[in-house]
Amino acid sequence: MKNRLRVLRAERNWSQADLAAHLGVSRQTVNSIEIGKYDPSLPLAFNISRLFEEPIEAIFHPEPEPLGKDS
Repeated sequence: MKNRLRVLRAERNWSQADLAAHLGVSRQTVNSIEIGKYDPSLPLAFNISRLFEEPIEAIFHPEPEPLGKDS
C-alpha cells in the first residue's frame, strides 16, 4: 500500500518521532508505514486521518494488481 504519510509529516516539520508521539505508536511503526512495509490497522488509519484532517483514501492508496493476474 502506498501512502502520503511522509509528505504530510514533512508539511508540518514533524520528525517520525513527533508523529509517533501524536499517534501513540513507536517511531519504528511510523517508519514501517511510510516505507510500505506495514499497513496500519483500521483504528490507526482513522487516527492518522483525523490527525491530518484528510480522508483515509486521500492518505492511503492500494497498489494496483499486476496485469494478467487471473481472478
